[in-house]
Amino acid sequence: MVHTDLQGFKGILESMLGSIEQPLRRREEIAIENAPDTIDRVQQAAERELAICQIESDFSRLQSIRMALERIEDGSYGTCIRCENDISPKRLQAIPWAACCVRCQDIADKERVERDHEPTGQLAQPRDGA
Repeated sequence: MVHTDLQGFKGILESMLGSIEQPLRRREEIAIENAPDTIDRVQQAAERELAICQIESDFSRLQSIRMALERIEDGSYGTCIRCENDISPKRLQAIPWAACCVRCQDIADKERVERDHEPTGQLAQPRDGA
């Protein structure tokens, strides 16, 4: 990858890093408050769950951006971490923190869906004499 392209992606990633780090300090949104009304408690629980999901998403993106910046520094940016082929410039323009090419990302997404939908285990069998 051309040096000027790398510097451009580095600038974009550093800018994104700064904007994502700020919202991670929103922990007050997940504070539990006592509300006398059941509807208010349900609403607060839903808002808290949404805030937790947003914080988790931001943290995941933050980690991906940091890893992309590390790949720029070590010279492996733009190379798929699974198959070691080049990641297309169009993909990097759309998702500058991408670590995988489109094909490998599709495979990883399918594996994650399959893993998330696997049964967690069998029910415990009763012991003899129980």
